Amino acid sequence: MDPVRNPYAPGAGTPPPELAGRDDLREQVRVGIERLRLGLQAKSVLMVGLRGVGKTVLLDRMRDDAEAAGIHTLRMEAPEGRSLPALLAPQLRQALLRLSRQQAAKALAQRALRALAGFAKSLKLKYADIEVGIDLEPEPGLADNGDLEHDLQALLEAAGEAAKGAGTALVMFIDELQYVKEEELAALITALHRCAQRRLPVTLVGAGLPQLPGRMGRAKSYAERLFDFPQVGPLNAVAAKLAIIKPAREQGVDFSDKAVDAVVLQTQGYPYFLQEWGKHAWDHASSSPILDTDVAAARKTAIAALDDSFFRVRFDRLTPAEKRYLRAMAELGPGPHRSGDIADKLGKKVTSLGPTRAQLIDKGMVWSPNHGDTAFTVPLFDEFMKRIMQGDDWQ
Repeated sequence: MDPVRNPYAPGAGTPPPELAGRDDLREQVRVGIERLRLGLQAKSVLMVGLRGVGKTVLLDRMRDDAEAAGIHTLRMEAPEGRSLPALLAPQLRQALLRLSRQQAAKALAQRALRALAGFAKSLKLKYADIEVGIDLEPEPGLADNGDLEHDLQALLEAAGEAAKGAGTALVMFIDELQYVKEEELAALITALHRCAQRRLPVTLVGAGLPQLPGRMGRAKSYAERLFDFPQVGPLNAVAAKLAIIKPAREQGVDFSDKAVDAVVLQTQGYPYFLQEWGKHAWDHASSSPILDTDVAAARKTAIAALDDSFFRVRFDRLTPAEKRYLRAMAELGPGPHRSGDIADKLGKKVTSLGPTRAQLIDKGMVWSPNHGDTAFTVPLFDEFMKRIMQGDDWQ
């Protein structure tokens, strides 16, 4: 088997050769954006799911779909420690400059750029990481109060008027939304709500970990009425098989039925793991068709690759106390687990472990599906923890 022609693409946000099982969600977003362009109502969409389910890839594909239809887009990833205004300002500047080149929207886009200038200037003291260059002078009284919730609303309204004037829509694509502070989420929700009330074509398509709906609800109680929260999970058996079989067939290579079944079983249908298993099965096989014995031989190298990259990069960010907490969870199984059961494993009181649990939630390692429950945000992380912290020394 020629490794140069290996079609599988494991990687952080790397597009797979076949984006299987996500057509309905792509269509939902496409329809919503087109409705906004026509002045009709549509909810913003926030995709939620564990790590490795392909949210980032899906977000980028949706953006490609939108831009191919003439929609103006902003693409951001919200890392820990960076403010939303700092992420938004340079992306919005680029979108408004593009809109300003359209004669029908030129004046409105320039007004929105003046609003952006005032926005950045007035909030620079509070959000020191804002860096954006605007040639136009701010318009006094436009998005320049120094209050994020008020100014972001005025800014997105001005940008929405420009998009409406150009006969298009403005769509913000934001990944890792769970890292945005709740006060900044509140301002964004308020601004989107106002745009919806005025039927301006501005919307958000975002992605985040399962705790995102709860964070949005705490930021603004009416958030659940403004957003759809589709769950992005592992692929069903049909889609998972397609994700393995189709890329290989395009290279003139087949998988045996037993080999495909083995890959789907071992990966549990998670897209990232499917790519990893597909890559290593291809590399282990000597010829077509790829057999279940090739998949069995590839298991060791696939797991090693996951341990060294997908899992290890998250493990290395943890403190010793956080590692022990996750190891106790792993001892109990995949989860979710009651906080009391985890405390019992560690021989500690639940209250004493509260700060550790909160830190793990902030780092995006665990989430709470129900009150008092804790679950991993990374699929199969329990198995990794047992491999990386073997024996009983962790206790």
